[in-house]
Amino acid sequence: MKSVFLSAVMPLALAASVAVGSSAFGADRDKQFFQSVEGQWIGRGEIVAGKYKGTKFNCNFKGSTPEGSKVGMTLDGDCRVGVFSQKMGATVERKGRDGYKGSFMGGSSGAGLDIISGNVVDNRKVVFAINRNQLRGVMQARIPNENSMIVTVSVKVDEQMVPVIGMNLKRVDDVAVGAIARN
Repeated sequence: MKSVFLSAVMPLALAASVAVGSSAFGADRDKQFFQSVEGQWIGRGEIVAGKYKGTKFNCNFKGSTPEGSKVGMTLDGDCRVGVFSQKMGATVERKGRDGYKGSFMGGSSGAGLDIISGNVVDNRKVVFAINRNQLRGVMQARIPNENSMIVTVSVKVDEQMVPVIGMNLKRVDDVAVGAIARN
């Protein structure tokens, strides 16, 4: 039951880890944000509202940026609750004057969500508008330092945005897993 809920809600969290923007002036800032998400990320999350409130999960993602002049990124990985694991994948790219567009797990035509717009606020924060049928929401990813990322997903209930998912991710690439101390 929890894995069914996660497959519906986790797209919001994962897609939040991707980024958005629109002006030529902000292109360098946008690229800087996307590049800061490159690498291997792991961390815990929790569903903070709704039927599955209190459900904790663990995620593992790899972030990459497109080659050439394209601006955007892809995150691939999975999230696990107990013995249940769900593959996760999201892609966002700048689409000319239309800004950033993207999808998670095939978008709303598949099992996932559409990223319909967004803005790279600065080189440390991005905000997306997300959508699937009548579900409307906002995802925010904040990178307070080079080795951590905080993702918050909120959905619109009546006329109010309600936080439903929170994730704290840590960068794990290029980090020594173990070492032997010299005497």
